[in-house]
Amino acid sequence: MWIPPTEHPLRRLFSGLTEHAFLTTLGVADPPLIDYLSLLLSRFLHVHDIYQLRDTKGRTLHEVVDMALEAQQLPPEGRTAREFHRHIGDFTLFWTGVFPESLEQQRPHLGKDAFIDYCAQGKRSYFIASTFEDDEGREETRIFRRLSDEFELCAYGLNQVRREWEQRM
Repeated sequence: MWIPPTEHPLRRLFSGLTEHAFLTTLGVADPPLIDYLSLLLSRFLHVHDIYQLRDTKGRTLHEVVDMALEAQQLPPEGRTAREFHRHIGDFTLFWTGVFPESLEQQRPHLGKDAFIDYCAQGKRSYFIASTFEDDEGREETRIFRRLSDEFELCAYGLNQVRREWEQRM
């Protein structure tokens, strides 16, 4: 049974761990950013949410290169392009921060993604997502800009979250 990320039982755990890691370890006091990152962890609990993007033929996109190419095919305005870039940022931040060793182990098998820098692509995608300004996404715009500017710090913070949850297991 699918549970919305905001209602998932692990959401509270991720919120606490993320808040602790960012406030205590990193000294980052930004509640909207911390909430966004803990929600990202809750959203990516299920593999179908990690690989939610599809191409125009309905095929699941597994590589960042393909996601970015598909995003370029979309009209520059509208929520769809923003959502594609947001997802690319989230995808690269998740793998870079939570499971960086997985990227290194799979590098020879990544196909096209073996030739890109996940940090640079994540920063770029969050920046592009931040340029879509509408009344609905005004707060997200600020968060996306912060994620673009502080991508490495957020990745490090997510890695600290992972260390804390591993200590609790």
